[in-house]
Amino acid sequence: MSLENAKEHLKKYGLDNKIKEFDVSSATVKEASLALNCNEAEIAKTLSFLVNDKPILIVTAGNRKIDNAKYKSKFMEKAKMIKAFEVESLIGHKVGGVCPFGVNNDVDIYLDISLKDFDIVYPACGSSNSAIPLTLKELEEASNYKEWIDVCKIIEK
Repeated sequence: MSLENAKEHLKKYGLDNKIKEFDVSSATVKEASLALNCNEAEIAKTLSFLVNDKPILIVTAGNRKIDNAKYKSKFMEKAKMIKAFEVESLIGHKVGGVCPFGVNNDVDIYLDISLKDFDIVYPACGSSNSAIPLTLKELEEASNYKEWIDVCKIIEK
């Protein structure tokens, strides 16, 4: 159902025909990069948080993680990820398919500036085996984002 919600949402922007569905999992950044044959950093992973008990999404490059100091400076509270079992009811998508398309009405969406390193990024589309290639302009339009923010740092390996 979540994939259908994302498709319906993307249809409003003429983007539903760009959705890719895979025979393999794309639930993690690594799996998505293998399914799409792209760099892990190009995967636009969508993270779910609660701010003042309200759900938000932060879309960031696949090679980034939340920088707690930057997050607290922006949202005035410590980062509190939504528990996996609560994500679907609060956001509208299950873990592994969370994306900024077709989400519940009360969810604010933020785009992290780490995405600006790329011309094309690949967010999920509501299921654990889907993604869509989007330009940043397409992502901005289709996500109905609130604002660009800087709350991430590169994942050290």
